[in-house]
Amino acid sequence: MDEEIWERVRSVVASIPPGRVLSYGDVAELAGIRSPRLVGRILGEDSADLPWFRVLRASGTTAEPVRHRQLELLRAEGVLADGGKVDMRRYRWSG
Repeated sequence: MDEEIWERVRSVVASIPPGRVLSYGDVAELAGIRSPRLVGRILGEDSADLPWFRVLRASGTTAEPVRHRQLELLRAEGVLADGGKVDMRRYRWSG
């Protein structure tokens, strides 16, 4: 994989401020790539030092394996979920 793409995705995720979220598609668009899935892959492999939890599905839901931890981290920043779903219109960062 292209290291430049990797770093652009990491840079976008690192720039999401506390209390705000983006979708995988938002991150892909801001990083100048076509694939939200690639964003997920990058975060799955290399996100220990990033606020990975601020990236959600476009619907405002989380991936099941990290759901509880992700919602807990978001809640600590003031991002509230209703039934496990974050209101993207309310919390989405405009980048």
